[in-house]
Amino acid sequence: MLLSLAIIFLVGLSAAAIFERIGLPRIIGMLGVGIAASPYVLDLLDSSILGISPELRQIALIIILIKAGLSLDLSDLKKVGRPAVMMSFVPACCEIVGYVLFAPLLLGVDRIEAAVMGAVLSAVSPAVVVPRMVKLIEEKWGTHKSIPQMILAGASCDDIFVIVLFSTFVTMAQGGAAKVTDLLDIPVSIVLGVLLGAAAGYLIYLMFERSYQHERKIRNSTKVIILLGLAFLLMSIEKLVKPYVAVSGLLAVVAMACVVKLRSESKVSSRLSAKFGKLWLAAEVLLFVLVGAAVDVRYTLSAGSMAILMIFIALAFRAVGVSLCLLGTELNAKERIFCVIAYLPKATVQAAIGSVPLSLGLPCGKIVLSVAVLAILITAPLGAIGIDRSYTRLLSPEK
Repeated sequence: MLLSLAIIFLVGLSAAAIFERIGLPRIIGMLGVGIAASPYVLDLLDSSILGISPELRQIALIIILIKAGLSLDLSDLKKVGRPAVMMSFVPACCEIVGYVLFAPLLLGVDRIEAAVMGAVLSAVSPAVVVPRMVKLIEEKWGTHKSIPQMILAGASCDDIFVIVLFSTFVTMAQGGAAKVTDLLDIPVSIVLGVLLGAAAGYLIYLMFERSYQHERKIRNSTKVIILLGLAFLLMSIEKLVKPYVAVSGLLAVVAMACVVKLRSESKVSSRLSAKFGKLWLAAEVLLFVLVGAAVDVRYTLSAGSMAILMIFIALAFRAVGVSLCLLGTELNAKERIFCVIAYLPKATVQAAIGSVPLSLGLPCGKIVLSVAVLAILITAPLGAIGIDRSYTRLLSPEK
């Protein structure tokens, strides 16, 4: 395991630095190292690391989501309102429609299997999008119109919506009947996640305040550990109560951090944000190398040109969905194009659930996994490069 961790951090960081030096996003180097070290290519990573890979990726995602919450200004998010809510489900719905209409023609699957494929492929990657939006918020690019805040909020909810739809479509593909009540899990999950996280955040704030009143100051490093521990607890609660009620652990984590920022002094939240920024340096490498290691490149060869065409058709549908969300807003044409670009990357969810239809024995399993792998390889670099290269041209800095 130690050798695997050495490969992940040392080779992953080196590849990230090389790609950064030549003007490409660091993520491409890290994904490339993961793919090369995966069991499907060089098989350099220990099975014990791969066995806990989903949990390690989740920890890394939690770190960047806490930093996102500590960077979000809720008053700015209120200004966005309707578009932020629509961004959490309209682009995904449009992309799924694209798959349902065109996948049967291009890939030879039936409508239900196309819906399963669409649900796997339609989730935006918070791992790619969130850290970039946090950076834009900190550097004040587009923040006067709350553009990065809107994208960050939408990307955080998008995954919940898609995963619930995925479960419903898989049930239908297995011959079961979809229940309307399953779709109620989406709003219930969002509301309960926000309420649970807000309650946790307020408790943390009271704890920190009481320590100041009794002159027993808690060190910032200790506060980071407390925040992480509670975030892990919130994610665990999601799994514990899943048989009874739907709760979004990821939204709970963001809400907790938002409340801590809202109630605490600006110096405290900015210091905590800086601490989590340092943790992200290590977590980022772990996350993207392990996402790369989860990609089975053997399936890219079997997918063919029709799968690539399908991915780009679906992205066009997604672009239409994003454009619909922005109708009636003050955003100009350049800012709308940036929002479309920011909603392209796919990686985290596709790596997590892309192989599920195959493991369940669905006839569409192999083609779904093939298209998911291709989507990661195409859209993660495309979206990352697009965001990194375009924001200075398409967005304006806050004065």
